[in-house]
Amino acid sequence: MIRFNSDYCEGAHPRLLAKLVSTNLEQTPGYGEDPYCRQAAQTIRDLCHAPKAAVHFLVGGTQTNLTVIAAALRPHQGVLCADTGHIHVHETGSIEACGHKVLALPSENGKISAAAVDAAIKAHYASSAFEHTVQPKMVYISNPTELGTLYQKAELTALHEVCSAHGLYLFMDGARLAYGLAAAANDLTLPDLASLCDVFYIGGTKVGALFGEAVVIMHPSLQSDFRYLIKQRGGMLAKGRLLGLQFEELLCDGLYFELGRHAVSLAMKLKKAFQKTGYELLIDSPTNQQFVILPDTLLKSLAENFAFEYQQRIDASHSAVRFCTSWATKEEDIDRLITALH
Repeated sequence: MIRFNSDYCEGAHPRLLAKLVSTNLEQTPGYGEDPYCRQAAQTIRDLCHAPKAAVHFLVGGTQTNLTVIAAALRPHQGVLCADTGHIHVHETGSIEACGHKVLALPSENGKISAAAVDAAIKAHYASSAFEHTVQPKMVYISNPTELGTLYQKAELTALHEVCSAHGLYLFMDGARLAYGLAAAANDLTLPDLASLCDVFYIGGTKVGALFGEAVVIMHPSLQSDFRYLIKQRGGMLAKGRLLGLQFEELLCDGLYFELGRHAVSLAMKLKKAFQKTGYELLIDSPTNQQFVILPDTLLKSLAENFAFEYQQRIDASHSAVRFCTSWATKEEDIDRLITALH
């Protein structure tokens, strides 16, 4: 079985495993207070051109999302996101379980606009019953989105401006950030994210690490006491150096970005094959997630040798499915899938 159903099916890049093995018997302080985490945090600050950023390492995306959101919001506040947003549809109500409501907004191609956020805030306070409803205080986006699409710098700048105007935090989920930065359509950089987001994270789990997400906190009010919230939410890993080691190895010489380019390159090869074969794309994604509409009969045949993710029903005989490439995808596996399409 060749798996294209997600981008975390493999273990870790060999360089990370070698680093973990070579340092295995070293003794270091726990809970992320070790030299490796300090060095990885400094590397991230340097890459982001953000010397005052607070950097913390957590194990997984859901844990990161709920910890950041719980740290930012008071009990009566909620978070705005796209109706396709990960925290809204794929995290089992983890945000609500922490006592905060997810306020979903209509999206286009997986994205929400500054105008939609502005309208939602104004509508909230225009109501005479505003104190009886959850107060929006944060905007959550992911880049790439759940549909593999990207926010352009102009869109992110507009979101930043509307959030600043209304006193909202802007939080970007970067679980697949490397694949977004590697896309030909991308015009954002890490320094852009640091200047336009109050908090964002650099995903490792889906980009060559065994596990791990690096949270970059820019807004001073969110930096204070964040480690208390990490501990309270069960995210303070005793052997925290395992996180720092992996991110330092990923980021020290550009490996992270190289892995992103590898996955996107193969995704574009697959995308062209879909189009050449005459199959319609559900959405035009420039990243490692590709959504295609295929006959159910073909899907049944493909499922014998390939794993993919069901997205939605199109009509009585067609479905949209997702194929993901990853940092470890082999070109020969892409070729096998393309052959099977014919």
